[in-house]
Amino acid sequence: MEKIPVLGLGTWKAAPGDVTQAVKVAIDVGYRHFDCAYLYHNESEVGAGIQCKIKEGVVQREDLFIVSKLWCTCHKKSLVMAACSQTLKALKLEYLDLYLIHWPMGFKPGEKDLPLDRSGMVIPSDTDFLDTWEAMEALVTAGLVKAIGVCNFNREQLERLLNKPNLRFKPLTNQIECHPYLAQKNLINFCQSRDVSVTAYQPLGGSSEGVDVMDNPVIQAMAQRHQKSPAQILIRFQIQRNVIVIPKSICPERILENIQEGVFLCRHWWVWDHV
Repeated sequence: MEKIPVLGLGTWKAAPGDVTQAVKVAIDVGYRHFDCAYLYHNESEVGAGIQCKIKEGVVQREDLFIVSKLWCTCHKKSLVMAACSQTLKALKLEYLDLYLIHWPMGFKPGEKDLPLDRSGMVIPSDTDFLDTWEAMEALVTAGLVKAIGVCNFNREQLERLLNKPNLRFKPLTNQIECHPYLAQKNLINFCQSRDVSVTAYQPLGGSSEGVDVMDNPVIQAMAQRHQKSPAQILIRFQIQRNVIVIPKSICPERILENIQEGVFLCRHWWVWDHV
């Protein structure tokens, strides 16, 4: 049974010079779930923060839940293990708690993260994500990862994966963009009905008609009424729907604010259990 802490620290767009300190601060104030990806190009710095706190004795590796993602240029089955090993080396870890397929579509393998043709269009891979999944399953068997999952899958794609013949390991989570302007109610209901947890990225983002969700009058009024910040309201919104949430911040005050006790029904150690 894998357990995902309901709150994690997102590291997308966190500059290498900032993210190491952000990770250290986060561990000090109680975060144990960290969301990473090859594409973010900061895994070495995230790993430096993690290793620092392990050496200081603040946490042990077993206390942490570390997530990373397979990038689209590595969907070919023969490339998956090398990509995972590269991430483990960058993070200075022996295993990942969770490894995700970053997007359902693959790109042409090569040095460029976004391979483009002469027209500026992305060059796709001819690898089916069901084949990629088999290589992901092999990572579990090899002990490099404890669980596997997906990102940005819609209902049809996830259903196709779940119905795959000879499926050895179900996806533990589907990580999707989710906030009040993109509530994803139907997709969340489907995932949870199939025992697949949902992780919300960019939970504090999104805009509608030029109004950021953090500045939305309804969110502002709720924050004032409950004496919370808009970010705390948006985090609580996800938690009350049994959705895991990974807000990103490099600001120590915001990192602390997002995990303060008043945000949660039962604090951040709520987990999604998966058998």
